[in-house]
Amino acid sequence: MRSLFAVALMCCWLAIVAGAQTAATIGVMPMPAKVTVEDGYLAIDRSFSVAVTGRTDTHLQRAVEHFLESLRAQTGMLLLDGKPTDATKVTLSIRSDSENKEVQELGEDESYELKVTRNGATLIASNTLGAMRGLQTFLQLIRISDSGYSVPVVTIEDAPRFPWRGLMIDVSRHFMPLAVIKRNLDGMAAVKMNVFHWHLSDNQGFRVESRRFPKLQGLGSDGLYYTQAEVREVIAYARDRGIRVVPEFDMPGHSTAWLVGYPELASAPGPYQIERKWGIFDPAMDPTNEQTYKFLDDFIGEMAKLFPDQYFHIGGDEVNGKQWSSNLAIRDFMRLHGMKSNEELQTYFVQRVQKIVSKHGKIMVGWDEVLSPGAPNSIVVQSWRGQDSLAAAAKQGYRGLLSYGYYLDLNWSAKRHYEVDPLAAGAANLGPEERKRILGGEACIWSEYVSPENIDSRIWPRAAVIAERLWSPQEVRDTDSMYERMDEVSRRLDFLGLTHNSNYVPMLQRIGGTLESSAVQTLTDAVEPVKDYAREELAITPPTSADPLFRVIDAARPESPVGRKAERLVAALLSRTASDEEKTELRTLLVSWKENDARIEELARQSFLLEEVLPISQNLARLGAVGLQALDYLEKREKAPGGWADQQLAFFKEAAKPNAQLLLVVIPAVERLVQASAGQAQSEQ
Repeated sequence: MRSLFAVALMCCWLAIVAGAQTAATIGVMPMPAKVTVEDGYLAIDRSFSVAVTGRTDTHLQRAVEHFLESLRAQTGMLLLDGKPTDATKVTLSIRSDSENKEVQELGEDESYELKVTRNGATLIASNTLGAMRGLQTFLQLIRISDSGYSVPVVTIEDAPRFPWRGLMIDVSRHFMPLAVIKRNLDGMAAVKMNVFHWHLSDNQGFRVESRRFPKLQGLGSDGLYYTQAEVREVIAYARDRGIRVVPEFDMPGHSTAWLVGYPELASAPGPYQIERKWGIFDPAMDPTNEQTYKFLDDFIGEMAKLFPDQYFHIGGDEVNGKQWSSNLAIRDFMRLHGMKSNEELQTYFVQRVQKIVSKHGKIMVGWDEVLSPGAPNSIVVQSWRGQDSLAAAAKQGYRGLLSYGYYLDLNWSAKRHYEVDPLAAGAANLGPEERKRILGGEACIWSEYVSPENIDSRIWPRAAVIAERLWSPQEVRDTDSMYERMDEVSRRLDFLGLTHNSNYVPMLQRIGGTLESSAVQTLTDAVEPVKDYAREELAITPPTSADPLFRVIDAARPESPVGRKAERLVAALLSRTASDEEKTELRTLLVSWKENDARIEELARQSFLLEEVLPISQNLARLGAVGLQALDYLEKREKAPGGWADQQLAFFKEAAKPNAQLLLVVIPAVERLVQASAGQAQSEQ
């Protein structure tokens, strides 16, 4: 029996691996749950048409319209009206068995089946949401070949692993216009994300119009906020793409922008001003003042009517408690109620606010800090602390979301995000019922160092791999496949108007002060911003919200594609699998680095934005020269002198240190060349 069981397990594993490899060949992200590819293809031409059968609603009709718009943008073809004159000649037939609820809810069925033959395609879903997800898969299947556009003959059965797959955008620290929000909603839909978490208030700005309390946006926003009409526009836009909108209004801390207009809510006398710097600040709402709860009751009631989603996020994080500790009245209140710590006072506040949120028909969401003894099990805990914290909440009966490991503003690699799983680490050993309480997770982009110009490059394409982690089976983990498919998805996102690729060259042109940006690009391609919170730690002067985000660090990509390419080319060379073309490509890359510094020095005479990166440019030039020398040793099969190799390795160590808050990330590839040329053991990459 044990042998039979082992064989069965092996067959299942092989099926999963084979399915993953097959799906990888069609370049879809997120990876579908089950894929079968056959020979042949379905041609996509100007006669392409769509027919909808079964139950339909306005959201499905608009989804088909958006699908056809995307198809036109992706192929450049002027399609016919998309409606077949003969039902037997339809290219794509969509059948939806039921309509969705007008207000989208957590846990609605998003499964679909897509079958493509040489003669046509059929998409079957239980409801509109599933049809939306299947349409996005169809768009990703389209390929161009010598004979034109086509879709492979394929059968896909797909459903998400987690019901909550979100993207949080912080618009408080830097305001983002509606156009930015909408194009990122399009990107979310393309990779099957279904929750837009809108972080709308913080110390640096209150970003929504309140008609009940107009001084919130009147004094707390610098005039940069969304009217209620604009909020409804975003909600409708998201709904047509199968995306829920969950608002976050941070309280009792992260609340300075509230207190500018309403200082009576604070735990210390005003006046207050909008914060211009980053960090955790002292101002906090007064949890002992009944007027605070009266205000919040009226405000939450107003926002609950504006935002139809079932969930309402109150933040609840990072209260340092200094104002509470220094307020005699608050300390007396705590003694009277037997509270021994500010954490207990925070619990009191959260429990009071939860009752208000529930009164207005919403379910409260908060960061880790909202979880405390006595908190109702209805709340949802969003964890920035990790899977251990998430698991602890699940064991106590709370539902949770993971954001630890998904903070896009930390500039981690796609691989590092991809390796984080909501049900790994401390959550790996949860029981079946406890695992169900893990709803999914959210990628987060905090906006200290993003602007409307570069925010897309900080979100995409890395958010797509987080979307895959939350949608696809847990066994889907092939990093090489992930990168190949991520790069393809990145190019497809361009057709939706996302600017993570298109804004790169214009930013470099401004930095160099010239339309000829190749020299600046060669340099910037080789660097990445420092990781985690090192940018602020390495700043010469404290950064503020008024700082223009025009520097090389603001244009450099969080993960350098050239850095990955250099690693790949060197790995192929050293494993003796490199083609002549790859060998030439590597040498050409090293030559470009070696010769680039002269052009950068010339441009720096007219552009102060380049002055700070001159040392990096010089290091890149030396790196190119060293790499070429190592290549020569390897090609001639001569061993590099030990003294020479040691000298270069010492140089690499110094050059790897942050400079202008940037990292020269192509160093490891050249270091491997030097080690190989000297016959030294290579460090693990």
